[in-house]
Amino acid sequence: MRATIAALLAGAFMIAASAANAADIIDQWNSVKAPPVPQLKPVQISSPQTTALLMMDFVQRNCGERPRCLETIPAVVKFLAQAREHNLLVIYTTGPGGTVKDTLPQVAPLGNEPVFTTNADKFFNTGLEKLLKEKGIKTVISIGTAAHGAVLNTSVAAAVRGFDVIVPIDGMSFDNLYAEQYTAWHIANSSSSAARSTLTRFDMIKF
Repeated sequence: MRATIAALLAGAFMIAASAANAADIIDQWNSVKAPPVPQLKPVQISSPQTTALLMMDFVQRNCGERPRCLETIPAVVKFLAQAREHNLLVIYTTGPGGTVKDTLPQVAPLGNEPVFTTNADKFFNTGLEKLLKEKGIKTVISIGTAAHGAVLNTSVAAAVRGFDVIVPIDGMSFDNLYAEQYTAWHIANSSSSAARSTLTRFDMIKF
């Protein structure tokens, strides 16, 4: 009996020791392979009056200091013009301490376009949700910088609140590719956002 108990205890100890020595994600970091590329889908804006474009943090100290963000500006300028032409609600945001006057002039807001200032989640302590619901908005298009900051957090927050979310991947940016890759993967796969979100490109969006 004592031999059996001793054997069981020894086995339990070995299992515990093995678990303690198991490799964690930091140990395995370099062996992780990128997941399959998320599918980009065409989008038809069939109801412009219930769609809003979120222009997030296109200010000098963010976008102006990030080459990858500056590379998105020509496409953003073109899409912004289309959004205004089709009377989408265009909303601007800045980070804490930022002002809308710092927005890059190529994509600066018009005088009647609302602006919210807060952290990466643009719904946090702002009237964004209230405004969207008052305007009857059902779908938001999320673009801006940082991808893993404003775009990711606001897109997920919008989906959680019941809005459909469109994310043109060529309208989001950061200082490194991994942040953009992770953002696309998270939005497409997270249980909080996947069902209500669509990854696309600007040229795949039709009015």
